[in-house]
Amino acid sequence: MRIELSVAWLCGYLLVLARVAGIFALAPFPQYRAAPGAVRMVAAVAIAALLTPVWTSAFEPLPSGDPGWRLAGALGAECLFGISVGLVLSLLMETFLLAAQFLGLQAGYGYASTIDPASQADAGVLLVLAQLAAWMLFVVCGLEQHVLRALALSIERFPPGTFWVTEDARAAVLAFGKSAVDAAFRLALPVIALLVLIDLAFAAFGKLHAQLQLLSLAFPVKMLAALIMLAAVFETWRSLYGRLGVEAAFTLARLAGGG
Repeated sequence: MRIELSVAWLCGYLLVLARVAGIFALAPFPQYRAAPGAVRMVAAVAIAALLTPVWTSAFEPLPSGDPGWRLAGALGAECLFGISVGLVLSLLMETFLLAAQFLGLQAGYGYASTIDPASQADAGVLLVLAQLAAWMLFVVCGLEQHVLRALALSIERFPPGTFWVTEDARAAVLAFGKSAVDAAFRLALPVIALLVLIDLAFAAFGKLHAQLQLLSLAFPVKMLAALIMLAAVFETWRSLYGRLGVEAAFTLARLAGGG
């Protein structure tokens, strides 16, 4: 009897571990992907162990003669929840990265690159700054608490081995993806509009006075104007990111079955 209980507990723990590991597999946590594999494994195992009191009371073990494919299917469904949470967090991060990509091409920062601290590869300067700013705001807004809360809520709502993606959760994730892309355009458009006006001004001066050598000044002026405009609208970026973070937390709650 003790062996059967131990096997049942191990199956439940593996299901919870699959749910947690799915989050860590896709969520772009800072410096997590660059960490050694042993560190990432220990983090997932430790969080799954901390959640043991949450799922032990509601977990119903599979029958002893149950085929192994049912356990494999349950593991896949648990991983799907973690991947869905990681997708929401990735979309939240991509809001800043997509806006920085738009700005980098228009302002001329596409030619400037630096080392990405997360991947240790070359990346655009604005992309790295946007990534660091996004994760700074992620911590400031306390969104990591919503991730852990959604994980615990999902275990209470869907005990190990019973999770499925509801229609409401699927619609919430798709709606959040649309909001993330819309927010990226809203973040980038004011700066892009200023840079377009600068291009038009240089073109007009070039037509009025053909001897003016304005081409050598175009890139420095646009790069400086982009930095000044970014500093001016950063508060708007923070406010918009905060509203998007609230929507992300609501999406995680709907994904976890909390409504």
